Amino acid sequence: MIPTRKTFRLVVVAFALGVLAATAIACGRKSGPAVAVPSATASRQRAPLGSPVEMTYRFQVAPDAKFDRNYRVLVHFVDANNELMWTDDHDPPTPTSQWKPGQTIEYSRTLFLPVYPYLGKATIQMGLYDAKTQERLTLSGKDTGQHAYGVATIELLPQSEGIFLVYGAGWQDQEVAADNATEEWRWTQKDAVLTFRNPQRDILIYLDADGRTDVFTPPQQVSLAIGGQVVDTFTITSPERFLHKTRVPAATLGSGEMLELHITPDRTFVPAEHGASDRRELGIRVFHVFVEGQ
Repeated sequence: MIPTRKTFRLVVVAFALGVLAATAIACGRKSGPAVAVPSATASRQRAPLGSPVEMTYRFQVAPDAKFDRNYRVLVHFVDANNELMWTDDHDPPTPTSQWKPGQTIEYSRTLFLPVYPYLGKATIQMGLYDAKTQERLTLSGKDTGQHAYGVATIELLPQSEGIFLVYGAGWQDQEVAADNATEEWRWTQKDAVLTFRNPQRDILIYLDADGRTDVFTPPQQVSLAIGGQVVDTFTITSPERFLHKTRVPAATLGSGEMLELHITPDRTFVPAEHGASDRRELGIRVFHVFVEGQ
């Protein structure tokens, strides 16, 4: 069941207040000439809630711009009433202290749209701010307030517009980060199953996850299978969170109405055997799984 707008806000109030305190309410505004022109492009102009969107962020650095420190990139998604829904604030791959006058800084990030109780047009705002002082820089563009600049829009569609996944056997209960109520995950067991309706066309599977590389030698291997056929196998070699994509042709899916996707790590572990109190069987930690018709 999708929560009401009021319920959602109560759940994320601590996170939202932290974001606002860090990047909006308590921010300062640095006067002076614009240091860059921000812009953003979404891989899709219309996207269902919960789906992944490839965001390309771009800064055209002003000819006379100078950066004396590293700033974070502010990215806010706001509704039709200019109310904050969620953020994608981050450190740019190239620190701003290394940006050169006249240079174009461009990079992409995959963002999974939160299942937020709002449908319709969302505006994407960008900015640059100092994480310590909350000071925001002046940029070129439409200032929507407090040096946040409107750069693009995206239409949010119902989840039903995408391929709906049903969690079956092999999953631990959902967990939520203590410091961020919008970050959720589930651990797999030995074989985690997801059921979905056959779209009768090619699909792209997104798996946003991480693993405990400190526990396994050699590293864990994970296989993805549909209809008893392995469609991909990969190795987890880093403790960092990763996004793995698997393309599966329609011919592999067959003609059945329903399909099962199996996520199977070759080994599992019990945290209690490694100094913790948790006695569950754990495989890999999954933040998002999404199946997209091609």
